[in-house]
Parts: sequence; structure tokens; C-alpha cells
Amino acid sequence: MSATQYEVDLRDIQFVVNEQLKMVETMSQLPRYKDLDQDTVDSLLEEAKRLSEEVVAPINHAGDRVGCTLDADGNVKTAPGFKEAYDTLCGGGWNGLSADPEFGGMGMPHLLGAALGDMTTGASMAFSTYPGLGRAAANLLAEYAPEPHRTLGCTKLYSGEWGGTMCLTEAGAGSSVGDNRAKATPLGDNLYAIEGEKMFITAGDSDLVSNILHLVLARTPGAPAGTRGLSIFLVPKFMYDESGNLGERNGVYVEKIEEKMGLHGSATCVLSLGVRGPCKGWLLGKENEGMKIMFHMMNEARIAVGVQGLATAAAAYHNALAYAKDRVQGQPIERFGDNSAASVTIIEHPDVRRMLMWQKVHVETMRSLVYAAANRLDRAMNAESAEEREHLMGLVDLNTPIIKSICSDRGFDVCTAAVQTFGGYGYIGEYPVEQLLRDSKISSIYEGTNGIQAMDLLGRKMRKGGGALFMAWLAEANEELERCRASLPDLAAELDALDKAKDGVGASAMHLAGLGMAGNLKGAMVQATSFQDQFGTVVLGLHAAMQARIAQDKLNAGAEGADRRFYKGKLANFKFYTHQVLPKAVALGRTIRSGDESCLDDELFL
Repeated sequence: MSATQYEVDLRDIQFVVNEQLKMVETMSQLPRYKDLDQDTVDSLLEEAKRLSEEVVAPINHAGDRVGCTLDADGNVKTAPGFKEAYDTLCGGGWNGLSADPEFGGMGMPHLLGAALGDMTTGASMAFSTYPGLGRAAANLLAEYAPEPHRTLGCTKLYSGEWGGTMCLTEAGAGSSVGDNRAKATPLGDNLYAIEGEKMFITAGDSDLVSNILHLVLARTPGAPAGTRGLSIFLVPKFMYDESGNLGERNGVYVEKIEEKMGLHGSATCVLSLGVRGPCKGWLLGKENEGMKIMFHMMNEARIAVGVQGLATAAAAYHNALAYAKDRVQGQPIERFGDNSAASVTIIEHPDVRRMLMWQKVHVETMRSLVYAAANRLDRAMNAESAEEREHLMGLVDLNTPIIKSICSDRGFDVCTAAVQTFGGYGYIGEYPVEQLLRDSKISSIYEGTNGIQAMDLLGRKMRKGGGALFMAWLAEANEELERCRASLPDLAAELDALDKAKDGVGASAMHLAGLGMAGNLKGAMVQATSFQDQFGTVVLGLHAAMQARIAQDKLNAGAEGADRRFYKGKLANFKFYTHQVLPKAVALGRTIRSGDESCLDDELFL
């Protein structure tokens, strides 16, 4: 591999899908996936790798350097190659990989969708926003849209013929969605006149599709203040009939493409509604149910953001690894200062090894975390009982803010470490890691900043059912630790450290709950991000342990050659993580329980 190329780590993806989660073995027991077989899964993963490396990756640089342009009529033109790559992706049915066959989809498990997203997003995060938003819009319409919009909209979106957006944010409101001012006035027959402006709208328009379905939050007359008064509307770029034939131009226009730090190939738009002409939209659900319905899309989007953090990190790490293997600089440490010693590749230097190992273990544990969540979602959607579904979805809900935050934060950190591995070359555009760093930063801001995720985790998820979700997670964690103790006797000390770190999360939760019960909500929330980071650090540690357990079982069974080296890498991951990363969770626990509230001093920032 070249340090300027994108390469999918198919071996690690196959490990998680086939050996860790045993997707075919478990999913084929369910009626929905009874025809799923290993040959199909293997061919899909191999073809997704080819698509990502040969079709999507080559357009990434142009997307960054050329970006998007806007004409006077509010139409966006994407960067060179985007249209051709989009047509190839959609022509192969990839946009509907996990979609219901009712809408023309392949009907594959969401786990395969996560693997596809890992590959294509790593190839070009900017490009992936266009099909990604279309799929997310279709998933919402499948649940809440009346006919004919449900079947027609989903079919067009999953096929990629049409695109979609989610329109929440307005100037001055930002993440405070309840401050939105867009208006919706009834016209009859479930149709409303929409007026207002939305900003930061990802994939707000493009020349990739013939129509865009905007999902817009707005207020109807007399609606309550705040989020309780928001409704959601289906607002197309072009009106259409029941057969999908396009009609008149609707009054939703792109007024501006935002200039961003990165992700230049993705059109982040300011939209006007009802300014250049009448803008119409159909109500989804009932009035004032907008936030409840939109959260269906937002929660999915938060897991997708976790995929972004993973994917950009994976791309950066493999670029850094390839560079370190080729770049010759300096003498071996044993002969430091000896000018007669031959220079070596930088991968021979201990600190470079440390940086690469830090990147490797985070990429591989994040992949395990994200894929496991997708697999749990598959199991929940096909659960045999309401109790099983509730249990599985509860764990998905608890993990969603952790996935979004830990993967976007650590993903950015991995990109930073990759730039550092390159040294000065990492800071210039000759190599792709500087773009990956810029592109990845938005992930910690998308779909509610990571601070908002922390408030959701501490203020809602941890309290739900009197702590029932957290107790379910603890039980699952304890079961995994017991399995690991049986398989990893030589790593007993590391497992003890992980067990204590897990208990530390519980201690922090109890401390923060006590602050809340005492009425010190500010004191609790000032530690919310630290708690989320502590929790996420332990969660990734558990995934490192789980992968080490599976790898040790494979080694015990006689794995040889490249497989043996791969599995030994998983054991090294767990050991490195326990000693080099996990202590952060212990330190965060001390921070949380310190009682420090100095930043809340009212006079501090006057």
C-alpha cells in the first residue's frame, strides 16, 4: 500500500463480522435472513472493498480541492467524479443494501450496512453524506409517511434516484432546536405552506439526483413554545404526483454553500423556504410530533456519525502505517548518534511504534463497538418477544451517545496521531492525512455536539427506568469479563484492571446521581462529558478484551501464518489498551468525584 492510497482493512472487517459477531450463523436463524449464506456475505464485502478503493476513493481529493458550486437558481454542482461514482454506487444497489425489499432494497442486515459505511466513508467522507442522508430520510418515511409518500419516497430514496435531508438548524438557534421559528400554515389535505430559513443542511442540494426530499421542522399556528410545538414536514425540491413524475419547482432554494474547515465535497447549505416562491410540504405524523419523529432519524444519524469517526480514523491509520514502513530517517535507537550506522525506516523507532499502536487499537475497538451496535439493532428488529426487543433496544439507546462521542473524539485523535506520524509531510496536502483530520472534526459537532450527547447520557439514559439500562449493561459487561477470564489466564492482571475500571464507572454514576438528588444539577452536568469519556474508554476496553478472547481461542485451535500474526495483534491490542489507555478512565473517575466546580464561578468569565 502507498501512503497516499486508500486501502480497506478487509481482514479486520471480516474478523468482526464473521468471527466475533458470527453474523451468518446467528442471522440465518431468523426468518427475515433465512437465505443468508457465507458466500454471499464474503462476495458483498469484497465487492464493497473494490467499490470503495477503485470508485469512491479516487474522487476524494477533487472533492476537497474543487468542492461544490452554486448557480443563481439555487442548484448545487458537485466536484468532478462525484456524479459518476454516485451512479455506480446506486446502480449496484448499494444504497439499498439494508433496505426492505418492499422498497427495492437488498434486505441485508444492518451490520453489513455498517461495514459498507465504514469502507465508503473512509474512501470519501464528503461523498458518503449524499447517499447517507437519502437512506436516513427513507428510513424515517418508512415509519411515519402516509401513502403514496411512503412507498414512492422510500423507493426513490433507496434507489438513489432522489436525495434527502434533515432540516433542523436555524440561525441563532443552533442545537437549541426548540428556538426554531420556521412557520407552517395549513392549506388543506395535509398540505402546509412553509416559511423560514434553515442552515447547516448537509447535502442540501446536488446534481447527483433529480429531486430532494427535505424533512423540515416548523411550527403550526398556535403551537406551544419549545420543542413541544414543532411539527415535521416533507418538503420536496420539485412537487410530484403519485407516480413520481416531477412537477413544478417548489419554493425551497439553496441561498449559500457554507465555507467549512473540511468536508468541502459535501454541500452544507443555507436553505430559504417560501422566499423565492410558495413552498409547500406535507405533514408527517400529527402536529407537534416533529421532535419525536425526527429523533428516529437523529438517533440513526448519531450511530452513522460513529461510523464516520471510525472510518476516517481507519483511513488515517493505514496511511500512517504505510508511510512509516517506507520512510527512511535516523539511525536505530541502539546506535543513536553513530553517523556510520545505516538509516532505518521510522517504524523501527519506539515512539513511532507507540503512535501506530495507539491508532491501531482505537480503530479496531471502535469498529467492534459500531458493528456490535448494528448487530444488536438487527437482533432487536427481529426479536421474538417484546421483552427481548425492549432489552436490546435499551442497550442500543444507552450506547448511542457513547458511540457518537467516543468514535468522533477518538477518530479525530487518531487522525491527529497519523499527522504526527508523518511529521512535516502530514501537515501538507501531498499526503491525505491532513484532509482526513479536517474532514473528521465535524463528527464531534454533528447531530448534537458531544457535550449534548453527554447530557443525554447522564440526564436521560442513565436515569431511565431507575438505572435499568445501566444495570443491564453492567450485567452484560460482567458476563463478558467472566468469559475472558476463562480464555485469557495469562492476562488476569489486565482483566482485573478492566474490571476495576468498569466498577469505577458505576462509582462515578452513583456520585453524580447523588449530586442530582441533592439538587446540584450544575455540579453534576459539569462532569457529564468526563463521565461519558470515562464510560466510553471502558467500553472500548471491553471490546479489546472480547476480541483478545476470540483471538486466543483461534490461536489455541492452531492458527498459523498470517492468521496467527493477526490474532497475536488482538492480544497485543488488549495489553496495550489496558496499560496505555485505560488509566485515563481511572483518572477521569477521580476528576468526577473531586467535587471541583471552579468553572461555575459566576465572576470567572465576566
